[in-house]
Amino acid sequence: MNITCVIVDDEKLARDLLQEYLQQMPNIQVLGECSKGKDAVEMIDKLKPDLVFLDVQMPGMTGFDVLDEITHDPYVIFCTAYDQYAIKAFEKNAVDYILKPLDQERFKQGVERAINRMKLEQNNVGELLRNMKTENKTSYDSHIFVQKSEKLLNLPVDEIVYLEASGDYTILSTKNDQFVSSSGIGKLEEILNPETFIRVHRSTIININSLKEIEKHFNGGMVVKMLNGKSFPVSRTYAKLIRKKVV
Repeated sequence: MNITCVIVDDEKLARDLLQEYLQQMPNIQVLGECSKGKDAVEMIDKLKPDLVFLDVQMPGMTGFDVLDEITHDPYVIFCTAYDQYAIKAFEKNAVDYILKPLDQERFKQGVERAINRMKLEQNNVGELLRNMKTENKTSYDSHIFVQKSEKLLNLPVDEIVYLEASGDYTILSTKNDQFVSSSGIGKLEEILNPETFIRVHRSTIININSLKEIEKHFNGGMVVKMLNGKSFPVSRTYAKLIRKKVV
């Protein structure tokens, strides 16, 4: 499996070390590197790498800002000296969060984790089975059990505005509240009506009945804006589906 990647870090020594580690890994090609968030957005959307090694704190834009701006949807491994952003990174569906100074063996484990996830998600047989399951299913769940504080609630799916992946859990947002499901976003996608709930990003599913508008960018990217004011970038992977469904 050939993997392309981009390195984003404002420290030259860190970029050089990543280059050195990656050169020792077969079938991984570094397409480019940059030190600023703005340059990273342009490079990632232009080169469309499979994997991005991303720092958190950089001049002008943080690594999280970069993820919010890009329209391409790569797998992401954060490499940073700051441990306090790990939860936020996994809420952004990062593959891994590796602290500096970078240990080579720990770094190798992160890359292997990314490759394993790619193989799993890109498995043609698995995709075929998922499509068959969707095509054969004629009814979908009207309620989902969610957690709020110490209570377990039976939430009507029609009230859900959008769903966001958060590690192994999923955050479900309604017009006025948020709830947690112990099921991953992929599992929930299987029980929701695909005519109503559309994935716009690997980590985000929206209810098109709660969609306010779609903003198209000059570079071909799109942003969906929900009735509650929340906005989500649409990754290129799912842009075609959005156009087919609602544009």
